[in-house]
Amino acid sequence: MTETTPYDADRARFTREALARLVLCDEAVDVADSAGGLVATGNDPDCGPGGRVSQALQLVELAERALASAVVYERERGSSWAEIAQYLGTGAAEAEARFAAHLTEWDTAFTVPYRLDETGRKRLPRLPPAAYDPEDARTFLDRWALLRRIGIDDRQAVSRGLRMAAPEEDTPPAMS
Repeated sequence: MTETTPYDADRARFTREALARLVLCDEAVDVADSAGGLVATGNDPDCGPGGRVSQALQLVELAERALASAVVYERERGSSWAEIAQYLGTGAAEAEARFAAHLTEWDTAFTVPYRLDETGRKRLPRLPPAAYDPEDARTFLDRWALLRRIGIDDRQAVSRGLRMAAPEEDTPPAMS
């Protein structure tokens, strides 16, 4: 299934590194928002026994997804397995083995943008939403950061640091 996607033109303006960074930003938002749910105590009486453990476990799972996205981003920006492994407290081969499936999935999504759902009738994008529709993600993430005063009053706290693809150079028409 190698069809085009509705967002191919938008995505072409972004480097793979920038797309990976948007995915990492989006995963970080999920982690932050989930962690925020553990802060307030007012609803504790409404939470069943063990409920806060469930929330904390979800936070760990979201953090694991963010970690995998960080590894994809670091590989896209040229970090070696040894450099990544240093922060994981492991060897390069072990780090590569741990995250190989995530990188394969990331690479595959650029050549085969869709997969079929379990019924075989519905096409699902392979790229994470932030990389599939990067313009929408960039707008959302800049607004999220502004509202939380990340980067203080920077209206482009996320998008400002993205490395965009070089615009296609205009070639002069051939002389006849």
